[in-house]
Amino acid sequence: MQVLSRPWGRMHYQVDGPQDGVPVVFANSLGTDLRLWDRVLPLLPRMRAIRFDKRGHGLSDCADPHGIADLAEDAAALIETVVGGPVIFIGLSVGGMIGQQLAATRPELVRAMVLSNTAVRMGTAEGWASRIAAIRQSGMESIADAVMERWFAPAFRASPELALWRNMFARTDAQGYIATCDVLAAADLAATTATLRLPVQVIAGSADGASPPDQVRATAELIRDARYTSIADAGHLPCVETPQDWAAIVAPFVQDYSK
Repeated sequence: MQVLSRPWGRMHYQVDGPQDGVPVVFANSLGTDLRLWDRVLPLLPRMRAIRFDKRGHGLSDCADPHGIADLAEDAAALIETVVGGPVIFIGLSVGGMIGQQLAATRPELVRAMVLSNTAVRMGTAEGWASRIAAIRQSGMESIADAVMERWFAPAFRASPELALWRNMFARTDAQGYIATCDVLAAADLAATTATLRLPVQVIAGSADGASPPDQVRATAELIRDARYTSIADAGHLPCVETPQDWAAIVAPFVQDYSK
């Protein structure tokens, strides 16, 4: 296990692949840890995969209230520590928002970016407040089934594997999850994302209940020359649900911008 010391505590990260591989940073969604990417890493080209658990998730410490800029600075510190130069950044959901913020404020650290199942703004302040209230009253378990419906299409929800992802979600630290909900409630990246000038591949899932395809497409349209692809019958986590289809989009993009 690898640990990066931050002013707020210890951030868990993991590096896989050859030292001379293409450096690619992966940023996870809300309620997941770095295992989110396990099924797609073997399907991607030769790379140095750098994964991390954001504050309050996985094996990373929780932190005081923070914003999307703070999460982007955590990612910047990781890149500077492990790579020291620009990377290809792949972010899903809030991980994609971290990527957008990072590319806007530290463009020298991001050469190209994949934004999967994300947008410039996700949800509403009222919706996040309602979710936080439910967790504070009844815990993570109380919203787990509703989250699984937003995360996955019906076919995957009928599979035995669903139980593992439900467990990952339900065992996420409640205070860490709530802190990230607060981040999402406050974040609106429309103005800065519209200024991005780097290669971007945007991916949606046609059955995504957390970041609907129209919302994802609208974000792609803000970014000059961004590519947009929707995966049929995929939910919010296509890297889990349809890994072959997801990797078929990402692999050539990584290859194009690996040098």
